[in-house]
Amino acid sequence: MSDLPFHFVELVQDTLLKSIWRKNTLLTFLRRHKIQESLLSSWQETETKRVFLSRILPQVEASDGGAQLIKQMAVTLADQIKFPDLEGWEDAAVKIKNASESVASLRHYLDLHQRKAEEIKGHDAVVAEARKQQQVAISKRQTLETLSVRLAELSQRMGTQAAGYEFQDWFYDLVGLFEIEHRRPYVSTGRQIDGSITVEGTTYLTELKFTKEQAGATDVDTFLAKVNDKADNTMGIMVSMSGYSSTAIQQASGRKTPLILMDYSHIYQVLGGTWTLTEIIGRLRRHASQTGVSFLPATDF
Repeated sequence: MSDLPFHFVELVQDTLLKSIWRKNTLLTFLRRHKIQESLLSSWQETETKRVFLSRILPQVEASDGGAQLIKQMAVTLADQIKFPDLEGWEDAAVKIKNASESVASLRHYLDLHQRKAEEIKGHDAVVAEARKQQQVAISKRQTLETLSVRLAELSQRMGTQAAGYEFQDWFYDLVGLFEIEHRRPYVSTGRQIDGSITVEGTTYLTELKFTKEQAGATDVDTFLAKVNDKADNTMGIMVSMSGYSSTAIQQASGRKTPLILMDYSHIYQVLGGTWTLTEIIGRLRRHASQTGVSFLPATDF
């Protein structure tokens, strides 16, 4: 059994009474809306339309699917713009005026509740999206923690060739976590390219160094040559977990430099959830564009 608002059922009944005058027309309307024939055939000769409707509508509402039938009747009644059953009577103008007012009241009620339903639906959607984002954040947090553990274990073997290859996999797992478009390491014209990522429409070749020594000027020169072999809008990101010598930073910097440099401090800012990887890259690029300096320690962000 459904609990339709009492006022709503009263509006439906009032609109039925005022917009449909003849008994046969009313029965036809009710049949078209699937009201049980047993109820319709129970209409006594002595019953007025009002008494009849007051008796059967509660029974309709209490039946399976009855509330939906009443709602469908309400929609049909609210859509009325003409009242052919009221025409031809001596007081047709009064009848049509009363019917129009009743239809307007029912339509206003339906519109109001439709807006409320949409507001509730919108609110529910916002809540659902917030919960989804919360779960995504929790999942990402858990994944960042897993990546942190993997990096800590990997750091114990820093400087070995095997660890260097594993760091490549680790780095692109981090990139994938932030849904950054990327290409894992590949060979191009005989050169080993550590891979590439695309952030905000810019493609960056990547050079990953997982050595105990700082990256030096020679490392930068070699990587710069790789970047300069590519299209004019291609840039490069070097990630050296042990940092850079001062000459390496100087060599990478300059007017319109295509390089930005990251070290362990940037990586741990990402793993700690302080910055996203995309935000780190964006901040470094803005700094390089504004100052010509390719490196900015995470502590200076």
